[in-house]
Amino acid sequence: MAYYVLLSSFTDQGIKSIKDTQKRAEAFKAAASKSGIKVHTLLWTLGQYDVVAIAEADDDIAATALALSIASLGNIRTQTLRAFDAADMAKIMAKMA
Repeated sequence: MAYYVLLSSFTDQGIKSIKDTQKRAEAFKAAASKSGIKVHTLLWTLGQYDVVAIAEADDDIAATALALSIASLGNIRTQTLRAFDAADMAKIMAKMA
């Protein structure tokens, strides 16, 4: 399983219905779970991004499909980052020339 950081910003539509943000977050977690993706953390934030999620998925395709699915609803724009834990970094360092 691979880790992903999903950075999200509310669209105009998402801000207009901001009071539903917690319901949408639960729907996101349910959709992720149904796709075999585990959401470790979901946080609302101040600054450039409005919501940050840490998730674990089988591969880039699964993570991208989830990100596109939620973005297609029109409430957020997403940016997905592939993340590496300490064990992954040890493997990466071992392969460096």
